[in-house]
Amino acid sequence: MATADDLKFQEFDDAANLLAANPDATTISIDEPVEIPKNQHSHRQEPGREEDDELLGTDDSDKTELLAGQKKSAPFWTFDYYQTFFDVDTYQVLDRIKGSVFPVPGKNFVRLYIRSNPDLYGPFWICATLVFTIAVSGNLSNFFIHLGKPTYRYVPEFRKVSIAATTIYAYAWLVPLALWGFLMWRNSKVMNIVSYSFLEIVCVYGYSLFIYIPTAILWIIPQKVVRWVLVVFSLCVSGSVLVMTFWPAVRDDNRRIAVATVATVLLLHALLAVGCLAYFFDAPELDIPAPIIPAHNGTTVITKSH
Repeated sequence: MATADDLKFQEFDDAANLLAANPDATTISIDEPVEIPKNQHSHRQEPGREEDDELLGTDDSDKTELLAGQKKSAPFWTFDYYQTFFDVDTYQVLDRIKGSVFPVPGKNFVRLYIRSNPDLYGPFWICATLVFTIAVSGNLSNFFIHLGKPTYRYVPEFRKVSIAATTIYAYAWLVPLALWGFLMWRNSKVMNIVSYSFLEIVCVYGYSLFIYIPTAILWIIPQKVVRWVLVVFSLCVSGSVLVMTFWPAVRDDNRRIAVATVATVLLLHALLAVGCLAYFFDAPELDIPAPIIPAHNGTTVITKSH
């Protein structure tokens, strides 16, 4: 049994005296928090883990993604659903336009400008502006070509607006849709192909068309040499944006398929520019019938118009 002396409070020696008696003893200070040496984590981490953490994300980023995923997305038939596609400020749009006009060699347009926040605001208004620019410039070009001819009477061709709208918007939506489907199909065949979303491809095509707006205005100049120089220049600028964007997506595929894909993209882009120039600006000469002037003796005289 315990005696009365065992139940009394006892004063223990200082830690220094205890350590002197037993140097191998472990002491823990209650006042100071226990810290885990940093080198323990370094021994546990595998080589290249930091790069994987940057790609896969940390715990904080995972929590942020989970919290963001808790937000309910609006149904597609509501206005809020489509509002997210136009959630972009003026500075971002201007920066993307500048990037499409002055492409950086070796830089991917999607990763540099689009991937953080793809939008439809810029592509929609660029296409709308291009439609009216082509239609108005085409009418002015036709007017200046036939200006000064006595038999010419200017008649505005409003049907060019609808034709230009159909052509531009069909190109800006159907071609990206076909390209997106092709890349998805090839991605199922080749695992390491870079994938783009449909919205990102639409953004690339929409912003790449901006260079044709000032080009269409300069097409009013009634000189074929100047017009074709402008066509070549615009194709080089906008085509370089498309090549630097979509070549990384197909370069790991079969060589022939990769080259054929990029060549098809450039060919369709060139057909759009050449087609708009040929239809809206290179207007054919008017074949005006010669007027018939009755003579005094009952015969008719046909005069030729020059």
